[in-house]
Amino acid sequence: MTQPEALQNLLQAIANGEISPETALEKLKHLPFEPVDEFAKIDHHRRLRTGFPEVIWGADKTPEQIIKIITAMRQGDTVVMATRIEAEVYQQLKIAIPDLKYYPTARICALSAPEAPTQIGTISILTAGTADIPVAEEAAITAELSGFAVTRLWDVGVAGIHRLLSHRHVVNDADVLIVVAGMEGALPSVVAGMADCPVIGVPTSIGYGASFSGVAPLLTMLNSCAAGIGVVNIDNGFGAAILAGQILRTAKKIGAVSDANS
Repeated sequence: MTQPEALQNLLQAIANGEISPETALEKLKHLPFEPVDEFAKIDHHRRLRTGFPEVIWGADKTPEQIIKIITAMRQGDTVVMATRIEAEVYQQLKIAIPDLKYYPTARICALSAPEAPTQIGTISILTAGTADIPVAEEAAITAELSGFAVTRLWDVGVAGIHRLLSHRHVVNDADVLIVVAGMEGALPSVVAGMADCPVIGVPTSIGYGASFSGVAPLLTMLNSCAAGIGVVNIDNGFGAAILAGQILRTAKKIGAVSDANS
């Protein structure tokens, strides 16, 4: 049961006299957030506020902590996911949570699998090189779990620009583009010069020494001469997907208001 459904059922139970206000108050205490031992406070209301539930940062947490957090979160939402989960950690998690799914390239585990898109809009994700794919897959799986259709296009960097130009339809058909690049990070500028939709640049830590583990492509994207590029942090495919989803949900909201006023 999702959090909105839980809240609606709770209010209906009060109205029907099935539970007392005192009992309802105890249940409501867990709606804003729920403590998990002494190390976590689960934000069950995040989907209501932002459109997507809280996500577990898996790195730097113990498997035991992740298991307890997932167990608490699955009571309140249909989408429960953790990022930056290494394969050996997943093997430990799966013992306690057998229905947990794993996406090794993206290093994401989740209780639900991407199904048919439920949201309006297509997010196209491009990489400059093959080595950028793990960050791009983090974005792709996050976007799919968010309910969006995703188109993938890998290894179309500027060193062989004809590869991108031969797939121009991917750029033209996108509603939001996420462009993932390391080295010098030039690909988002090229794509933004071709696209009529928002472009989100994701710098990666891929490259030789002077790329400074992603700082060089980050600065390139921030200094792009192509207008309108948004840039997230180094290797932050997850953040790019969430931003893309917010853009599309806002467009849907504006469209609904426009339709209502017409």
